Amino acid sequence: MQTETKERALSVIYYVGGVLMVLAVCELIPLATSLFCRETRFVFVFLAAASIMISFAAFLMLIGAGYRNVHLSFGEGMTVASVSWLMGTLLCALPYYFSGNYLSYLDCCFDVMSGLTTTGLSMIQNLDHLSNGLNMWRFLLTYIGGQGMVVLALTFVTKNAGNVYMMYVGEAKDERLRPGAVSTARAIWKISILYLIIGWIAMSIAGILAGLPWGNAILHGLWIFMSGWSTGGFAPMSQNILYYHSMIYELATVVFFTIGSFNFALHYAVLSGNKKEMRKNIEIVSFTVTLTLLSLIAAFALMHDHVYPNMAALFRKGFYQLISGHTTTGFMSLYARQIYHDWGDLAIYAMILAMLFGGSACSTAGGFKGLRIGIIFNTIRAEIRQYTIPQSRVITTKIHHIRDIVLTDSMIRSAFSIVVLYLITFSVGTVIGMAAGYSGVESAFESASVTGNVGLSIGVTAPSNPAFLKITYIIIMWLARLEFVSVLTLIAQICRRLVKR
Repeated sequence: MQTETKERALSVIYYVGGVLMVLAVCELIPLATSLFCRETRFVFVFLAAASIMISFAAFLMLIGAGYRNVHLSFGEGMTVASVSWLMGTLLCALPYYFSGNYLSYLDCCFDVMSGLTTTGLSMIQNLDHLSNGLNMWRFLLTYIGGQGMVVLALTFVTKNAGNVYMMYVGEAKDERLRPGAVSTARAIWKISILYLIIGWIAMSIAGILAGLPWGNAILHGLWIFMSGWSTGGFAPMSQNILYYHSMIYELATVVFFTIGSFNFALHYAVLSGNKKEMRKNIEIVSFTVTLTLLSLIAAFALMHDHVYPNMAALFRKGFYQLISGHTTTGFMSLYARQIYHDWGDLAIYAMILAMLFGGSACSTAGGFKGLRIGIIFNTIRAEIRQYTIPQSRVITTKIHHIRDIVLTDSMIRSAFSIVVLYLITFSVGTVIGMAAGYSGVESAFESASVTGNVGLSIGVTAPSNPAFLKITYIIIMWLARLEFVSVLTLIAQICRRLVKR
């Protein structure tokens, strides 16, 4: 029994090493960017960081190389996912640390976790004068994290389809676009690359129309698309989207981050010719209903308080922030403290709900997810209907998500359980924010942002935050991005080992 446990542990170590190796190889892209832009110091920064990461990853893979074909359980697959995200954060922070643009290594880890989880909050210093190589690393991490770094890595590291599926589920994705997990992962990346080409061109043109020099327009177009499609919220300038002062640019980002928040299975269905899925899918219906209701509430509050002078301003400052929050993107077209000082409590609470509701399951978005909202709503509706019909009659509750699905007790329990965990996490984050000295509204807004992996800020997140608040936000981003189960599985396995000892 001990031999089998050891073999499984070594297999987990091998796959974690494989994920880290692929991430290390990805550092060649910002290294090449630094070379092209003649940023000599950053060439050495990425060479040093990549060398350390490759050495460590190779060491882990060497230890477990003889056990890579051991069949992993769901628990072990989830352990690979959660440990890989944690170790990846610690190692991917090295370029940030060597760059000198951060006050501490903790701040570096915060920004990496924020990028990989597509949150978009940042602790960086002097963003407006950041090197192109380091910017490329920031946006590349967001893009990789949004699509799923574990499955990307493991499609290259192993041919064991069973193990890939265990780790695919561990990364909070359970949709099968194709029959196998490997082919599903590749389909996800093909969809993302297709949109990357289209989006890069579109955002570059929008940048030129906004008045950017063509070189900046191309670079910013790539970075903003990668961040928007991944619902990440990072931007190359400290003013975020406000920097561009362009309605065309804002509209283009709305299009891409909205479709980026949709389920990859929905993209696959539509690209395969099933256009009707766009109006029938439960997640699209849920998203449309919640976005409409929250937009009306926010618009009423902002108009009542005469915050914006006309409908154009209301759209660009009010609706833009709301849909950015609902898709869990985090792009901002105003300053963070303007939300706190200019918006009333009702509009802020609408934003908090939007950030918690989030986008779609199996997408780059965070939050409760539209699928769970749809399941919960239909379950409650079915319960109410059950009281209005004869007891002998049983209602079968169905939803449409790619196909008609009969809701089972396990699906309903899972949806309620995850939403409850999100609410508990949000509450804990709010209380700890208040313990750090912020008001209830500020703490709730920022906690909703990290819990939903959004990135909008009311002005709380800053390098001056106490270390315990930064660590709290890092843990919340990690938990929420992996939807709790993977991280809780890791904690359970650690506790079980400690009890046995």
